[in-house]
Amino acid sequence: MKLKIKKICESAELPVRATAGSAGMDLKACILEPVTLNPGERKLIPTGLAISLESADYVAYIFARSGLAVKLGITLSNCVGVIDSDYRGELKVGLINQSDEPYTVKCGERIAQLVISPVILPEIEVVDSLEETERSGGGFGSTGKV
Repeated sequence: MKLKIKKICESAELPVRATAGSAGMDLKACILEPVTLNPGERKLIPTGLAISLESADYVAYIFARSGLAVKLGITLSNCVGVIDSDYRGELKVGLINQSDEPYTVKCGERIAQLVISPVILPEIEVVDSLEETERSGGGFGSTGKV
């Protein structure tokens, strides 16, 4: 498949994989000046890019960068961004600072990762009952420790 990318901002950097085995492509901040996120604060950071997926058979996801999240407490405010195949606007990343220290995002900094995935569009069937399993409706923690 081909991913078409339009630069909305001249200084925007194309997403790239850090290694040949990386599933995600790093998205970088495209901002005019550094943006500081205070503890608990959320801000929308532009990437300067828009994309076009080949068809409704694909979706793009924006995931947090694990290093930023685990080491520094900077993660996505919406957990995972879903970019539908018909969206053509700028990709923006909602970041939240979950640490106790201010964090400053710089232009060109890797802030998230973009993953392209196939979409399965199931046919919906309403039924009166579902097959029983060992777990069934056991709920949270029903298979062991929480």
